[in-house]
Amino acid sequence: MRSGLAPCRMTSMVGLRSVTLFLLSVAVLTVPAVAEEHGRLRGTVSMKETGSPIHGASVMIVELDRIAVTDNDGSYSFSRLPPGLFHVVAHLDHLFTQEAKTVRVEAEEESSLEFLLGLTTNSVEITVTASESHETVLEAFQDVESFDAYDLNESSAVSLGEALDHRVGTGIAKRSFGPGSSRPIIRGFDGDRVLVMEDGIRTGSLGSQSGDHGEVLNVAQMERLEVVKGPSTLLYSGNALGGTVNAIHRHHEHHRHPHEGLRGFLSGSGGTANSLGSGNAGFEYGVGKFQFWGNGGALSTGDYAAPSYGTVFNSATELANGGGGVGWYGRKTFLALEAKAERGEYGVPFAQEFHAHGHEEEEEHHEGEGEAHEQEGEHEGEDDDDQEHHEEEEIERVALQSRRDSYRVTWGLRELGGPIESFLLKLSHVEWHHDEIEHLEDGTSQIGTTFLNDRFVYRGVFEQKRAGPLSGRFGFWGIDRDYAAEGEEALSPPVSSSGMALFGLEEVDFERFKLQFGGRIETRSYRPAFSEREDHEDEEDHPGDEGEPDGDDQHDSHGEPPDAVSRSFAGASLAAGFHAETWDGGVFVANFAHSYRAPSLEELYNFGPHAGNRAFEIGNPQMQAESGNGFDISARHSQERIRGEFNFFYYGFGNFIFPFATGEEMDELIEIEYTQRNVRFTGMEANLDVGLQRSLWLRLGMDFVDAKDTNSGTYLPRIPPLRGKIGLEFRRGGLKISPSLILASEQNRTFTGETSTPEYAVMDLQATYVYTQRHLVHQFSVNVFNVGDRLYRNHSSFIKDLAPEIGRGVRFTYMVRLF
Repeated sequence: MRSGLAPCRMTSMVGLRSVTLFLLSVAVLTVPAVAEEHGRLRGTVSMKETGSPIHGASVMIVELDRIAVTDNDGSYSFSRLPPGLFHVVAHLDHLFTQEAKTVRVEAEEESSLEFLLGLTTNSVEITVTASESHETVLEAFQDVESFDAYDLNESSAVSLGEALDHRVGTGIAKRSFGPGSSRPIIRGFDGDRVLVMEDGIRTGSLGSQSGDHGEVLNVAQMERLEVVKGPSTLLYSGNALGGTVNAIHRHHEHHRHPHEGLRGFLSGSGGTANSLGSGNAGFEYGVGKFQFWGNGGALSTGDYAAPSYGTVFNSATELANGGGGVGWYGRKTFLALEAKAERGEYGVPFAQEFHAHGHEEEEEHHEGEGEAHEQEGEHEGEDDDDQEHHEEEEIERVALQSRRDSYRVTWGLRELGGPIESFLLKLSHVEWHHDEIEHLEDGTSQIGTTFLNDRFVYRGVFEQKRAGPLSGRFGFWGIDRDYAAEGEEALSPPVSSSGMALFGLEEVDFERFKLQFGGRIETRSYRPAFSEREDHEDEEDHPGDEGEPDGDDQHDSHGEPPDAVSRSFAGASLAAGFHAETWDGGVFVANFAHSYRAPSLEELYNFGPHAGNRAFEIGNPQMQAESGNGFDISARHSQERIRGEFNFFYYGFGNFIFPFATGEEMDELIEIEYTQRNVRFTGMEANLDVGLQRSLWLRLGMDFVDAKDTNSGTYLPRIPPLRGKIGLEFRRGGLKISPSLILASEQNRTFTGETSTPEYAVMDLQATYVYTQRHLVHQFSVNVFNVGDRLYRNHSSFIKDLAPEIGRGVRFTYMVRLF
């Protein structure tokens, strides 16, 4: 085995400076400054239940990204506001329901708005992920799902995929190889087509690369989780055809301003069915213009129990993390430094069965070497020694042990004057290391495969000053990555890769309707360390698949991998959207996007048995880039007693890359070749909330996606079935009780070799009580899941045929937040 664990290469700061100056020059030349008279806005924020003023609350003018913090008497004020109609939102660290109002500001006049924040059923959701600026979900062009800390703590989820699963009506499901590895699927898209970020920067994990790889993010420490769906997420990636998941951990990722005093949280959870136990804490302390913060926690579960099955062996999970930072927040500039360390270990159920096939392959290889040595008279008794060695290497279970260390610098400028309102620069370095540990029956363990993935990412965004109806932002992004693997699942040579992108998103607002258009130009290059894999040179050939698509230039069908040649890609993605107010409380949105996606590393270079995907994978270094056209339409409504949304989407792709099953087997694994076909994705999502009474709401949801290869009519793998949800929510004061019934139809639209999944119905029940004091808010939650202890299987799970999902259980969570 050749090794190539290269160190991470830092991006040239000279190149970064040149790009920044170029973009700034373009902005100065293309966006005229507009002189205008100014108005003022002032008011107060109070607690609804008591009428007492709330100090430290944030009041935000969405269109201007201007923020004021209330004084001790609950008052706030803005000056030097341009004339116009604005959305204004008051909030307090997600502790209370946010309230939004509109106000018209006139030149040389003062307007006023009063806000009451309390515990009610109506919630105004704010997103920063959709367009890199603050806006309400109702006003966003892209379809957005937003979950705050209270939403996430109610479920006490073990992983990111579990936190978003069962939220029917959103188009979000989970892929898993057991609880620890679960990861979101969005509108049927998985892997590299779903971008997972932490505070606006990709996590640096290998969760997209294999079914048994997960994300180490601790859900209990998130302030907010935002999911932006569809291929028009041009600000972050050209690959995120399904969507973007952004885990926001701190209030200051939303609102970058100083605040005095101490804020923080403390939470703990415990549960049955998997022996869940977790504890987490975090704080922010402001003094003058300085801000200090830190958080940490741990989570542990045992093997989970499934109905009619019993305990699913080797499904336990452990996670621990800690980090902190310091920031300086001035009026026109700020600088923040942060470091985090995360450690995780989780079992991969049934992986020992698939890893055993890889061992058999190695044993055959070593036996062949032994016979050659015997002929030379060098190793007498080799067969007996080998037999004893093989018996000692019986694998009892496989676990994945991960380590992620991340370092980040965030620097910003605002109120710059001229055509540029602000600039934000993020630098992130992530060192990812994980070992796949094989625990043997004799009580010992060994490392089967080691993965290293070092990334340096930089991202800069310029916010333009609003000029009449025109606003927007543009920027640059770059990445340097060094990837290497050693061991049984080292399917590709070590690869260094780099990429760069320029992007922009402009919006024209005519009040009753608005237009959005943008583009992204992106390059990506791969540089393998060597051209062949030595450990596959002696594999036997076997017959190929006659149905292999023409022009794929694959290996010679079957023992030798193709040369891992260097590749470079460059392409552009474009998007345009229309957003109109159609009736009182209602909007209509239509988006069109042309997407470009370069192949991923594993699609180009993998070759060999991959237990994590239950397949013998064959990549193709001659793969071409994907391109696609898609549109989605959305109708949204939000009023006091009725809220709802309906989405329809269609995406058509040329050269879509997916694992084509040849019909052959290698090492008792299905042989798949990464190939390119024309495919289409069609689907819809709908949700409706109806206020039956002041304290009682009916909540309905459904989602569906259909995806197939249009050349052959073959359905694509692991596509979630048609799902529905019927729920009630009773709320009285701080008490909320929410029973829900999750329904899924039989999924018989299956990929080659994929089994169908039966329909199911699962009942869940959540109860939450929130108690507020002047500076504290307490949340007590009980989550009873799978109340009927029904046996059901997740079609998107790699082990659905071997083990069902978790049975009946109860989770208790307590969280206290200081503000």
